[in-house]
Amino acid sequence: MHGIVLLDKPMGVSSNQALQSARRLFRAAKGGHAGALDPLATGLLPLCFGEATKLAGTLLGSRKAYIAECRLGITTDTADCEGEVLQQRPVPPLDAAAIEAALVKLRGRILQVPPMYSALKRDGERLYEKARRGETVEVEPREVDVHQLELQARTDDTLQLLVECGSGTYVRALATALGEDLGCGAHLTALRRTWVEPFREPRMVTLEDLQQAAEQGDDVLLSQMLPVSAGLSDIPAVQLDETQSMAIARGQPVQLDASLPTGRCAAFASDGALLAVLELDAQRQTRILRGFNLPPDDDLRRKSRSALVVTPLRSVE
Repeated sequence: MHGIVLLDKPMGVSSNQALQSARRLFRAAKGGHAGALDPLATGLLPLCFGEATKLAGTLLGSRKAYIAECRLGITTDTADCEGEVLQQRPVPPLDAAAIEAALVKLRGRILQVPPMYSALKRDGERLYEKARRGETVEVEPREVDVHQLELQARTDDTLQLLVECGSGTYVRALATALGEDLGCGAHLTALRRTWVEPFREPRMVTLEDLQQAAEQGDDVLLSQMLPVSAGLSDIPAVQLDETQSMAIARGQPVQLDASLPTGRCAAFASDGALLAVLELDAQRQTRILRGFNLPPDDDLRRKSRSALVVTPLRSVE
């Protein structure tokens, strides 16, 4: 069982609970998710099964986008609506210029202090475990990338934001920082992840969709799964000849066509099986970043059942 499921995680369910529910339906021995969502959050949670788990780290570190709703005037200990209220302040009159002036400070590469209620570890323990015991520790700020932060809608005490950010960014912390800059505090009341690179227009499925598909048989259930190669659709794909494929299988470098750009590429055997993610240097030599052990027809079979458009293969024969 090898592939990726683009799950629309429901509210009130942890990312691991969602993963385990899907894993049981697919009867997959190995599974992982590519970037946890808080129970409060909904939206895209890529689930990786079998050989696709080798891509989970890459997807975890990729760019992501969210729709976030912030409530002004109230701060909480968790920075979201599930926490205890710490402070209430009146919301001053805010025009579009004042909000934009606060947003612009949070764009680009910024220093962000992760919230205490987070899964980061300190002394071998999750920060949220310390926070639940009432402990406070100094959390060092980290550099994060906020590629886009735009106001989409507002009322007197709520802001709806479009957020596009890099790995490790806490949208809750953005809400906190925004509220402080506006002089009234804020917390996150809703969060929906809309895409994860390279899945910019994802065809998401729900747990209910998967359950109904499972009741109709394995073929229907498998139609909800994308091929492993779907997680590599944002990099060039190259088709190797038999000699090159054997070399890659033995862990040996190969020389590729001069027309290919340097950097990462996905290497496929002539039968369509995904072999490896390669890094191509300026001398056209390759280094294997990640190898895959997929049945010859597995990736093609998954590909034929999905609507995903994959980068066309380049032959190097």
